[in-house]
Amino acid sequence: MTPDLGTDIRLDSLLSRQANLLPNAPALESGSDCWSFAELDDETERVAALLVESGIRAGDRVAVYLEKRAEAVVAMLAASRVGALFVPVNPGLRQRQAEHILRHSESRLLVTSSARLEALTPDPDSSHLTESPFRVLLVDHGATDHPPHSGALAWNTAPMARVISRPPSTDHDPVAILYTSGSTGAPKGVLLSHRNLRAGAASVATYLELGTDDRLMAVLPFSFDYGLNQLLSSLHAGACCRLTEYVSAAALVQEAALFRATTLAGVPTLWQALVRESWPEGLIHSLRQMTNTGGHLPEATVRGLREKAPDARLFLMYGLTEAFRSTYLDPDLVDRFPTSIGRAVPNAEIAVVRSDGSRCNPLEEGELVHRGAFVALGYWNDPEATAARFRPWPLTPAEHPRSEIAVWSGDRVYQDAQGLLYFAGRDDDMIKTSGYRVSPTEVESVLLESAYVVEAVALGVPDDELGEAVAVIFQPRQASVTPANLSRWCRKTLPGYMQPRIWVPLPEGLPLTAHGKIDRSYLRRALEDGTLQPEPRGDAS
Repeated sequence: MTPDLGTDIRLDSLLSRQANLLPNAPALESGSDCWSFAELDDETERVAALLVESGIRAGDRVAVYLEKRAEAVVAMLAASRVGALFVPVNPGLRQRQAEHILRHSESRLLVTSSARLEALTPDPDSSHLTESPFRVLLVDHGATDHPPHSGALAWNTAPMARVISRPPSTDHDPVAILYTSGSTGAPKGVLLSHRNLRAGAASVATYLELGTDDRLMAVLPFSFDYGLNQLLSSLHAGACCRLTEYVSAAALVQEAALFRATTLAGVPTLWQALVRESWPEGLIHSLRQMTNTGGHLPEATVRGLREKAPDARLFLMYGLTEAFRSTYLDPDLVDRFPTSIGRAVPNAEIAVVRSDGSRCNPLEEGELVHRGAFVALGYWNDPEATAARFRPWPLTPAEHPRSEIAVWSGDRVYQDAQGLLYFAGRDDDMIKTSGYRVSPTEVESVLLESAYVVEAVALGVPDDELGEAVAVIFQPRQASVTPANLSRWCRKTLPGYMQPRIWVPLPEGLPLTAHGKIDRSYLRRALEDGTLQPEPRGDAS
């Protein structure tokens, strides 16, 4: 199904369309503030004119380094309106990572707050800022007696002209760069078009059946593709989106209840925290759908969420930043197939292929390849990485004059006889031990079903005898939990070659990336360099 993108293909027209259809309806909430679609559109138009006045032109990059607040939303949509590209910088990043994104994207303007700017420029009187290639637009300029940089532009400045001309564009023109951390090296910038983001919003709004009475909680950061989609799919549907910063699981369920949230999106670590909380009756009654992405949701957590909100539909989804959303599991199938990632979302096609590009048989593991409107334009300023990940669709008929470019995900999946897909692991995550390929997901799922751990990650580490040994880094549920407890549990359900040999407890919890996922890359490096020391190995006999 191809979504109706309307006659104006720019991303910001999602807002202007609703401002015409539903001018007084609530569009955005943050704290005690609420903006209607008309108010949000007027502010976007004002800031778009301010961007032009500050020298921003079509194709320029506008970095947005803010917590989730209305100014962040307006800055991104205003950049789209003038033909620029917005670059959301995760507010959880520190100076080094944020400056890498600013340099790599060659941003011309940084939209930020005084506090965040001060963190980026510890010495405000130095030449660091004045020599930088970007200007600064402060959302709180004038709010303090000593602004961190006297040359910064003020957010509330009234532009000289209120009406701006719209630059010519097509739906394939780029509008955003989302930086995604890979397993090695610096983050890569995924270049996304108006078509990519609008089609993704339409697809999610379609299968979630979002309407004007829906109320979405935006918990995930805008620098994360699904965090951004919470905003865009609500704009597409004319729903209300609440911006919230995650403080604790207990605070989140209370805020969601007060907001009367109908839709709540999360990643596995968030859901595992929420399922341990007591949910207010108001949230249980208002919630219509829960959605998971960003990794495999353990079966025990699936069961727990179904018990928490039995009337809410639970969508288990799979995606990657390079193609946004690939699959979802129909909520009616969750109880019978809780480990499946489902089938292709609307407006996408998925294939499971062998290394030669031929289609795999049912139950045969292969690489997931995705084609359709969500496939990104590639990686910003990285032709080699683009050529490796974005390759021709392998199943194009020979009669076609050219092959469509698809995303080769690097993820290992298989398909059952009913066409349901199952995630097996990443090519670079699979553990090769005793001549077997072991999926970390399978080991982790077994551990998470026990009463012993809160979180667990399985990794392969070099071993002279086995090739690789299975190592598990875990957060124990109680201080009394030992590797011996976990070894006994694993022996009940895992074959001998899959038994973990190395155990590393982290009582304070596993480290997370800026997007809220478990930081596997850090854990792997910490094991290799000795930062993490294992406890005596469990008995794997």
